[in-house]
Amino acid sequence: MAKNDPNKYSKNANINPESHFSVLLAMLRMGLMLAGIFGLTFELFRENGWLSRLFGDVIGSTANMLLAVVMLLGLWLLNRWVSKPHKTHTRGSGDIPMYAMMAVGVYYLYRLFTTGGF
Repeated sequence: MAKNDPNKYSKNANINPESHFSVLLAMLRMGLMLAGIFGLTFELFRENGWLSRLFGDVIGSTANMLLAVVMLLGLWLLNRWVSKPHKTHTRGSGDIPMYAMMAVGVYYLYRLFTTGGF
């Protein structure tokens, strides 16, 4: 039979809730990431955007097709480097994509406020 401890949550008494400032910073990070995702999506899928130019350039020559394969291999290796090796391990490099997307978000917000559009 299980031991019925009336103070089983007493070990959590010292845990403080998140501060308003940390919640505000998390919301700012999320907003910058969403702005970056929206900006990149707009650039990819607009008329004569990155995606249509990429496919046109890749199938333009055999050398470009080979270069595309090499680039995909490089992206796969980058993913292996950034990803955690195991669920219990933590890596500082796992935050690099988040900060990169935040930087992209800052860029697109700057373009939005200075030019009025993406």
